[in-house]
Amino acid sequence: MGFKCGIVGLPNVGKSTLFNALTRTAAAQAANYPFCTIEPNAGEVAVPDPRLDAIAAIAKPAEIVPTRINFVDIAGLVRGASQGEGLGNQFLANIREVDAIVHVLRCFEDGDVTHVEGRVDPAADAETVNTELMLADLASLEKRVVPLRKRAQTGDKEAKAEVALMDAALAELTNGRPARLADIAETDRADYEALNLLTTKPVLYVANVDEGSAATGNALTKRVTEMAGAEGAGAIVISAAIEAEIAQLSDAEQREFLESLGLDEPGLDRLIHAGYDLLGLITFFTAGPKEVRAWTVENGTKAPQAAGTIHTDFEKGFIRAQTIAYDDFIALGGEQAAKEAGKARDEGKDYVVRDGDVLLFKFNV
Repeated sequence: MGFKCGIVGLPNVGKSTLFNALTRTAAAQAANYPFCTIEPNAGEVAVPDPRLDAIAAIAKPAEIVPTRINFVDIAGLVRGASQGEGLGNQFLANIREVDAIVHVLRCFEDGDVTHVEGRVDPAADAETVNTELMLADLASLEKRVVPLRKRAQTGDKEAKAEVALMDAALAELTNGRPARLADIAETDRADYEALNLLTTKPVLYVANVDEGSAATGNALTKRVTEMAGAEGAGAIVISAAIEAEIAQLSDAEQREFLESLGLDEPGLDRLIHAGYDLLGLITFFTAGPKEVRAWTVENGTKAPQAAGTIHTDFEKGFIRAQTIAYDDFIALGGEQAAKEAGKARDEGKDYVVRDGDVLLFKFNV
């Protein structure tokens, strides 16, 4: 599954620096001028998960394969993007293709790094980008709803239902709020998301700080946290410059460097996990002598569909899933011991996979 988080923000807030650190490459040019990123840069990032190594220590496989998540570095948005300013149309199209938005906000002072609007104010930066996304959604809905209203007036039930969802989004947008805040019944949620609006996508704010604020944050990051809470969005504090430096170090050097800064783990690990949570994803594992592997599925996925992430034949011919909870697998020392202790369950087609399950699928094609 190709779950994508799009990294967005105004120019020169640290988007490409963060992306480079994430992918440990220089794939995205990090330069001190607007629009240094013209085409979106995409990178697959392994999701750090200590459970994978713990399972592998017991199973002793030939290979260990982590699950991955995609990050896309999208060029900086500016005021007027919804009207095409600053290559806005292209950038908005790139944002439309991702599943979640990682919104980088500048929370550091640096006279050597220009700000496109001449001041450091993360709340104002967020408002600039969010306004452009909302204006783009408004323009899209106002154009699409007109013919639908005509169809709805003829008694078309599908058109009526779609107009109701569009009106719910329009009510939020015209009041300056993102469409994701609309009160939509769970039964209509899939149809609402199918409207493919920019502001229905989940958002994580990344407060990009200087090295001295990486551990504790600063006055600007507090404003970001308060803003995120009011919007129902997530927020984390990261120093993109530190992460770029850490990405070049060995594991031992990373630990020493982090300790010197008062940090427990790299900010990138927190970002990756936050992106994973933002998309509502969980991890299950398969374990055998050939490989121990982590797999990504959406929370709420049933066993046959989880099997299908490995191979479509597994889903088509699904019979059952041998299921061992992660804690039981580790505590008992593996599959055989879990079986002997009665902790290996056979689950059927209605079983909802849980985060950390160690699964063995039985199928017949």
